[in-house]
Amino acid sequence: MARLLRKPAATSGRIHAITPDDAGWSFVGFDLWRLAPGEQATGQLDGREAILVLVEGRAQIAADGVRLGEMGARLDVFERTPPHCLYVPPAAPWQARATTPCTLAICSAPSPGGRPVQVLGPDGITLESRGRGTNTRYINNIAMEARDVADSLLVTEVFTPSGHWSSYPPHRHDEDDYPALTYLEETYYHRLNPPDCFGIQRVFTDDQSLDETMAPADHDVVLVPRGYHPCAAPYGVEMYYLNVMAGPRRAWRFQTHPAFAHII
Repeated sequence: MARLLRKPAATSGRIHAITPDDAGWSFVGFDLWRLAPGEQATGQLDGREAILVLVEGRAQIAADGVRLGEMGARLDVFERTPPHCLYVPPAAPWQARATTPCTLAICSAPSPGGRPVQVLGPDGITLESRGRGTNTRYINNIAMEARDVADSLLVTEVFTPSGHWSSYPPHRHDEDDYPALTYLEETYYHRLNPPDCFGIQRVFTDDQSLDETMAPADHDVVLVPRGYHPCAAPYGVEMYYLNVMAGPRRAWRFQTHPAFAHII
């Protein structure tokens, strides 16, 4: 089984480079770049679409010969403002040159191609509340099912307040049994405020053949190949995560853990 908790490989440059082969699955890829002003990130993915998310900072962006100019607005992810994002079709080269300190996520999944380069945000993304009580969190739906902007990718941001639970009640999406359930691999890119603190995430199956509890730090990534995957922000710590999901069908259908069905 692949390691579920991934630490950054460095403090700058491409600090995460998670491929399907590396993760031990078939669909989701995730790269993360941390750039100083003037530094550049580039890429080109054959047979795979990508959504570029400017998590923090600004950069001059170009893709498939289209110059988008400077993208990005929030300089701190915990501002909770909608992110600037860009869809890039398979085989299209892209580049980003940072104009401020910049954190850039590259979310990818298989695609037959045919879609154009498309700006996905901030227009069309509105912060929404989900849950109640200490299960309340705030969502920026970048490319979920309701937006026909990708062939495979489902991408969203979640802001979890101090002392709250998230991806909760525990739920799973690890079987291709549409419309009851869909198979979706998933990555969580975590950020924490203060950044030297930690969060908690558990990934487990009904039979507990997979059962790992992790303490992700700032800039860590957690892989969810199957099973339930709730997480929590300790008191005094805000948690952000960027979710990337993909599978054979671009639909998010899940089942809640039966022990927690009473709080839906």
